Amino acid sequence: MKNQYVIGVDYGTDSVRSVLIDTSNGKEISQSVFYYPRWKAGKYCVPAKNQFRQHPLDYLEGLEGTIKDCLAKAPEVNPASVKGISVDTTGSTPVAVDKTGTPLALTAGFEENPNAMFVLWKDHTSVNEAAEINQVSRTWGGVDYTQFEGGIYSSEWFWAKILHITREDESIANGAYSWMEHCDWIPSVLIGSNDVDAVKRSRCAAGHKAMWHESWGGLPSEEYLGKFDSRLAALRSRLFEDTYTADVSMGNLCQAWADTLGLTTDTIISVGTFDAHAGAVGVEIESATLVKVMGTSTCDMMVAPFDEIGDKLVRGICGQVDGSIIPGMLGLEAGQSAFGDLLAWFKNLTMWSVQNADIAPEIKQQIEDSIIVSLSKAAAAIPISEKNVVALDWVNGRRTPDANQALKGAIMGLGMGSDAPAIFRAMVEAICFGSKAIVDRFKNEGVDIKQIVGMGGVAKKSDFVMQTLADVLDMPVKIATSEQAPALGAAMYAAVAAGIYPDVNTAVSAMGNGFDKTYFPIAENVALYAKLYEKYGALGAFVESQTL
Repeated sequence: MKNQYVIGVDYGTDSVRSVLIDTSNGKEISQSVFYYPRWKAGKYCVPAKNQFRQHPLDYLEGLEGTIKDCLAKAPEVNPASVKGISVDTTGSTPVAVDKTGTPLALTAGFEENPNAMFVLWKDHTSVNEAAEINQVSRTWGGVDYTQFEGGIYSSEWFWAKILHITREDESIANGAYSWMEHCDWIPSVLIGSNDVDAVKRSRCAAGHKAMWHESWGGLPSEEYLGKFDSRLAALRSRLFEDTYTADVSMGNLCQAWADTLGLTTDTIISVGTFDAHAGAVGVEIESATLVKVMGTSTCDMMVAPFDEIGDKLVRGICGQVDGSIIPGMLGLEAGQSAFGDLLAWFKNLTMWSVQNADIAPEIKQQIEDSIIVSLSKAAAAIPISEKNVVALDWVNGRRTPDANQALKGAIMGLGMGSDAPAIFRAMVEAICFGSKAIVDRFKNEGVDIKQIVGMGGVAKKSDFVMQTLADVLDMPVKIATSEQAPALGAAMYAAVAAGIYPDVNTAVSAMGNGFDKTYFPIAENVALYAKLYEKYGALGAFVESQTL
């Protein structure tokens, strides 16, 4: 294993990060991050309409820039010793492509059309289409294709987004030969594919977001898809039948990208996957462990042996898919549509006066950089009480349990004494209560949870949020050491695809970074939060009853 390296490429919401990893011990040799310039400028997004699109050039520029930078920072690494590259991305983040697999936004006439770009996971423009999919799935008289995806289809997912854009934009409906997930497209670019039909598609993406399942022969039937739009039914034959786990080779790095990156064509490119699933591997997920990937949103990941789950269908989650995390085990996904996003929303709310004041930009930046820290410190000093302000975490809708992107956030119990720290504390408690709702759903469905592992930016940066989470869940929360767990997990997949390790579990054992902190629940806080959680549930039930 000595002197063999792999690269994990982790595409997040705001940036892409690459890490160069020593396969013998999982040590990070170098890393590089690239912030998407078009996304940062707010191009192609309309937040008021929940429209969030990303241009493929942001992804390509980031791919080249971060990998080359990683290699430049490690001159001692021979390019020939880089044996594999694996990519993870957000999801579901699909794009319309032509026959060669080129996103339409990179073709003539579509360069500035947001509908020709990647539809980011947090884009909720297809709420109505998701509701239609759910209604038809229950009433059409055939297979309920949502059954392995928690029984409720979300506007964050593949088919709802495609249906919405097909109906909204005739030019895309006519110009798209097929559609690809972001995690399928980047590996296909690296191997130099020019035929979308030949691309190995991600089992993770297809199973969790596109209603793919072996029991009905892959994707939903043309008859079912035709209930929504004949063009959707016609698209089915131009998508895919087979899917592949992330430890499988998609092919070798093509000559053009080898020359661009300074690598060799011996480098193996593995099948792509989603960021949270790679992150779960990066933090050494095992049976009965719930891994919370905590960033702008959360993805909550579990794996289970097939004989433990059997024919059980877990209601209201984001799917249960064979091999989507660890091949040979069932992968289960849940999550929250807003976690860090809720705190960022409140920060932006409190910053409005500052941003619009006639003061120096550097002063504005200093205030913005310090505001979450200041709010956290003040909020942590507020005693827990049943009289506290109570909030809902649904500003981006609800992902699980029971997806409903039409839901909105709410705050209850405001008074003249409700200052910014008190409301901020309610926001922190809300995201933790949302986490408890997911844990409760798994447990009520008979899925055992023995430990919680936290990873991601919020987990590493906020003692206040993590202690609150431990108190609300009444469970210890272990924090993974790796700050780049998705990229590390992707690197583990790459090590298997390149033949360095025989399977993912062996790669995890050799390359895992362990844990550096555990938050334990405080008994008196647990009892108080149990009462506040009841109020959270009552507020949620009221808001949901008022939502059409």
